[in-house]
Amino acid sequence: MPAVAPSADFIAALNQYQPLLRRVARLYCQDADDRQDLFQEMVLQLWRAWPRYVPQPGTKLSTWLYRIALNVAISNLRQRTRRPAPGELDAEALAVAQAPEAGPDAEDRAILYRAIDQLSAVDKAFVLLYLEDRSYEEMADILGITQNNVRVKMHRVQEKLRQLLPLATR
Repeated sequence: MPAVAPSADFIAALNQYQPLLRRVARLYCQDADDRQDLFQEMVLQLWRAWPRYVPQPGTKLSTWLYRIALNVAISNLRQRTRRPAPGELDAEALAVAQAPEAGPDAEDRAILYRAIDQLSAVDKAFVLLYLEDRSYEEMADILGITQNNVRVKMHRVQEKLRQLLPLATR
């Protein structure tokens, strides 16, 4: 089956939210190759879901992207998901999916990620959303729980990270 070219809107959204998707992949995969595979799986699932995306009043595109990315990442932890077949993604979308992660503060991020890697899959989702400066209201919407539940869980996750961070620097 020939690949269908994604719309310019999809490519623009993918370029805009690529850092978000890479952070999700980083939180759920330690190995660079596995992280890249997960990132590509997220892009594939977003591409497949894109034709059904209908913006709702009061919701953001990033909320929809988070839901799909987190669901793919958590599913990937439970079982290996299939990898995109060659030619299934358009060359332009594939180029975005294969670009390497970079940054000047790589060592500091590595320490933080070592601590985060020790958290459960659900706790990692809270950390990701927190690091993205999402409000408790947005977190509740993305995760499908109440704001009070978000507050309680965030407090517990922060306590776990406080205990883990000194260990991660070793």
